[in-house]
Amino acid sequence: MEPLSRRKMLAIAAGGAAGVVLPAPAWAVDDQRPGAVRPPTLTPGDRQVAGQVSSRLALPHLRVLSEGIGPRIGGTRSEKKAADYLAGVLDLLGYDTTLQPFPVADKFLAQLDTPGGLPRDLNWQAGASAQAALDVTVRGEVVDVVGGVFPENATGKILLVDYVAADRDALVATAVARGAAAVVFLPADLVEPRRASAFSPVLPGSVNSPVPIPVVGVAQAQKHRLRELHAAGKLRKLTVATVAHRGLTSHNVLAERTHRDGTGPVVMVSAHYDTVIGAPGANDDGSGTVLNLELARVLRRLPVNATLRFGLWGSEEQGLIGSRYYVSQLPQPERDRILAVFQNDMVATSWDPATRYWLLSYTGEANRATDEVAAAADRLGYAPRISPVTLRGSSDHQSFQEVGIASANFSWRGEESPAILEPPYHSPEDTIAKNISLERLQVSIELIGSAAYSVARNPIQA
Repeated sequence: MEPLSRRKMLAIAAGGAAGVVLPAPAWAVDDQRPGAVRPPTLTPGDRQVAGQVSSRLALPHLRVLSEGIGPRIGGTRSEKKAADYLAGVLDLLGYDTTLQPFPVADKFLAQLDTPGGLPRDLNWQAGASAQAALDVTVRGEVVDVVGGVFPENATGKILLVDYVAADRDALVATAVARGAAAVVFLPADLVEPRRASAFSPVLPGSVNSPVPIPVVGVAQAQKHRLRELHAAGKLRKLTVATVAHRGLTSHNVLAERTHRDGTGPVVMVSAHYDTVIGAPGANDDGSGTVLNLELARVLRRLPVNATLRFGLWGSEEQGLIGSRYYVSQLPQPERDRILAVFQNDMVATSWDPATRYWLLSYTGEANRATDEVAAAADRLGYAPRISPVTLRGSSDHQSFQEVGIASANFSWRGEESPAILEPPYHSPEDTIAKNISLERLQVSIELIGSAAYSVARNPIQA
């Protein structure tokens, strides 16, 4: 990936990269918000936050992350570019900002392309098998192996093959035996609204005797586009490049506005900034990340009685690695200082059915974070759209709750269950154009901003 210069970042932030125009929220502080059941009844602190935060000002940062950098895979250069950008923004806002490094597992990635270029509305990163040819680039004529019927002579061909786990090894062996240049595995479709993500196929080969050709796994959206293009005669040749990323270090981005002597209570707002393979991560979790940046901009000058800390976690998608590392490094007295952690993961989807704002607790029990957001929702007139506190982990709030720190995850999801996520989730379609609502992002910023500022102003509960 080419270096992301400051000039290019500014161009992307200004909208020059994609030119996506999103409807901007337009309401005054005392207006009834879209979807709210009544006008707000705001505290003076709420007014200070709601009168200044703006999802429009968060959008340029999201352009850099999602369009300028794209997939941000834990420990790779793309994730580090994002970490450096985020740290730079927080530095300019006047926070004491640090990068916290930690080791992560090797990653095996692939990139697909054609001589004329593949459609740019999808990202074309895929997963590569660690047991197949790595650090190679192959080009060849495309053959769609429909129904598992291989051509007798596949010499130099790039084969599109339906992925069947039980037949995987035999399919690869047949491709190798018939001279194929590469295998592109196409995943089975999931039940809507779920769609399959890109993946790194696991094969019986080894480092010492790998499969001699690249074997990669694409996402469901990529699969359908490849087949459509091939059927229309617009995909005659394909380039498959694989890269092994080894000896990796991921980073947490930490920023703090210390109150007084730095020994008092701490209020944290957080998100993860990495993505899964092939996903530009506009909503997951670029949206939560830029919510943090916008609140950092507004809260930096408001009067508080606690330390404000922002945590942007690396390598969440590989198992909450960054946040768990952060928590593991905190001595118990430091853990005890943290009053609440507001974790924001997927807070801006434009998917219509995602009408409920979920309060997700790893323990299933309420705590200061859930209580404050529920209270803020009531003041903003949103109480009926907010879920009750619901049992669910699988985001960075879990790392904190596992050691007894009050935390929760906040997210827009389907009405019936927090398991109902938008179709672009973990896919190449998680883009600003296809999966971001500035209106939902604005509501999320107001809710979390009001809640976090309430704790920061009144750290000791009555």
